[in-house]
Amino acid sequence: MLKPNQTQIFLSIFLFCLLLPMSLWAGNAAIKTTAGTVYVPAYSHIYHGNKETPLLLSVTLSIRNVDPDNSITVFVVDYYETQGTLLKNYITEPVILGPLGSDRFVVPQKDSSGGSGANFIVEWKSEKPTNPPIIETVMIGTQSQLGISFTSRGKAIIK
Repeated sequence: MLKPNQTQIFLSIFLFCLLLPMSLWAGNAAIKTTAGTVYVPAYSHIYHGNKETPLLLSVTLSIRNVDPDNSITVFVVDYYETQGTLLKNYITEPVILGPLGSDRFVVPQKDSSGGSGANFIVEWKSEKPTNPPIIETVMIGTQSQLGISFTSRGKAIIK
């Protein structure tokens, strides 16, 4: 049988072990890092209607440095089509984003080469441990009376 002090210690450890994973699952734990590779879904068109008519979309890739103290350097912004073929390198030299800075890259609405499974690969680094950036796409398109807009958030990948 546990003594009162042992019971309190046991309950504290139990609650810590129970609640820590919950906070990690909820995305409450921020882990600073010095580099990352991010896969970002993009859609140069989507399908609508019974005949699966394509609706062309403009795509804006947004890279946001959410760290208030540190810069990040973006050194790869590559655009791929549905089958995984590289279509375009958006940068030829590194882009530095200062604390809380952002940049954007646009695929015009008339460019349907990416297809419905297009994506970006973004690689970034920093000199000090940094909050990872938010990297997302915003897709917008209109046709006749139809208009659509939505976003897609990037996912860190391990290379």
